[in-house]
Amino acid sequence: MTKILICTVGGSHQPIVSAINEQRPDYVIFICTGKDPATNQSGSSVQITGSGNCIKAQFSDEKPNLPNLPVQSGLNADQFEVCLTLSDDLDQIYLDCSKAIEVAIDRFPNANIIADYTGGTKSMSAGLVMAALEFPSVALQLVSGSRSDLIKVRNGSQYAMPANSEKIRFERLIAPYRQAWTRYAYSEAEAGLRQISAPRNTELRGQFSKFRDLSRAFAEWDNFNHLEAYEIIKQYASSLPPEVNQSIARLNNNTAKREAAQLYDLYLNALRRADQGRYDDAIARVYRLIEWTAQWLLKTHCNMDTSNINEADIPKGMKLTQHREGQWQAGLYDAWQLVKHKTSGDAARFIQAEENCLLNHIKIRNQSILAHGFSPIKAGDWQPLQQWLEQQFIPMLLAETAIVGIKELPTQLPLCWT
Repeated sequence: MTKILICTVGGSHQPIVSAINEQRPDYVIFICTGKDPATNQSGSSVQITGSGNCIKAQFSDEKPNLPNLPVQSGLNADQFEVCLTLSDDLDQIYLDCSKAIEVAIDRFPNANIIADYTGGTKSMSAGLVMAALEFPSVALQLVSGSRSDLIKVRNGSQYAMPANSEKIRFERLIAPYRQAWTRYAYSEAEAGLRQISAPRNTELRGQFSKFRDLSRAFAEWDNFNHLEAYEIIKQYASSLPPEVNQSIARLNNNTAKREAAQLYDLYLNALRRADQGRYDDAIARVYRLIEWTAQWLLKTHCNMDTSNINEADIPKGMKLTQHREGQWQAGLYDAWQLVKHKTSGDAARFIQAEENCLLNHIKIRNQSILAHGFSPIKAGDWQPLQQWLEQQFIPMLLAETAIVGIKELPTQLPLCWT
């Protein structure tokens, strides 16, 4: 396989020679500096293009006594090129190194490309590392050796070694999908992670698998596919907060808690849509929540099904609609009227006090494109409804669901991956 070496060049020639001698590349790209614009002093490019003796064997030598790096390394003229950059402009160095890597990839497809950041200024090393990390196929290395001080390694002890950058690369790759979780965009995270190759490192591979699996689990949960979410989450139950395990378990059991848990899940789902600025979606879910709550209350307290009400159970003076097959049915408002007349608990007291507010909020929902209107719901429309839900509706619901053992609002789905 063709081997390409990209290296930054500074004042010390030994690390560059060591890197070339160890790797024996087919082609070398030297990242160098030209003449300093302020002093007009030669930059590190003279070590590549200088003629005759142009490099000092030791800094203390009075004058240059070694030929340029290609000569020292046995490189032919067609085996190397010089890429000029600035000594301390990190932005420009990064751009120049990125361009050099892109050109190398384009010119030498399927080649083994190694970026050695040992030489050059600190900014040059940083720029090459930053650029190389953007390309998964580019390996990083540095030349090291034994040290007698903090200035440089001892001459003659140099050796090239791979730089361990897999975790850095991994974290850079998954960063956008961590960010997606902060917007509850689990589907986006899961789709993106599927495009990433699993790390070679065993520990990182485990983290990657967990991140991808849980992204999918919460995406399914967010789409109300609770069973699929549960099957994934239970594999990681020991590492998740207890309240997450408890919530998904409630949504998948067949006890009296399940339907009550589904009501809260719908409410939290509506809040997530509002946090995303999707107010029409949020208010559509809230409408269903209010309707479903009345249906659950009537079934729990009176064993009544709003889709098929016995005529004898209809309060005197109350008018309901009939299905074409003759069944008496109650929509949202009528269902709450039945709650008011047929029950005597917190829900009955709630509707007696909040009936007008409920009607006003329903009117806002009816203006939505997802209902009967033609205008999008705005934040100013949603906020009063959310406040009413938090202060009036949810406290009532918690009082009612206490009879099945749910006394606190379940936790929201997570906003961050750890």
